[in-house]
Amino acid sequence: MIKHIALECKDKKKAKIFFTGILGLPLKREFEISSELSKSIFEIDDACEIITFDDETTCFEVFITKRPHSKNYDHVCIEVDELEEFISRCKNNGIEPIIVPKKEKSLIFVKDFSDNLYEIKERK
Repeated sequence: MIKHIALECKDKKKAKIFFTGILGLPLKREFEISSELSKSIFEIDDACEIITFDDETTCFEVFITKRPHSKNYDHVCIEVDELEEFISRCKNNGIEPIIVPKKEKSLIFVKDFSDNLYEIKERK
């Protein structure tokens, strides 16, 4: 069982737009970890603001940081009830879905405002 997924985002306001406005997850908590704690856990010598978005079934712990991202294969797969409605919310908030044709279906991905990648599946 996964308790939460932790991601880095560059902008607090845009994180709120993505996680609450697009994914529909309520903001539950905002707090900061000290540079000492951050160094002990992550080997990063900086204090960091954290925002938790949680609807009791899905929880994201978002670290607000300006640290640069490097290219990688990391992504989170999310199920949504209505795929077209989700795509519309993305576009209304300035996020263009990535649609990748694969055989007789398409793969749908979106990047948040900090370039975190999400694979989107429609709940059946």
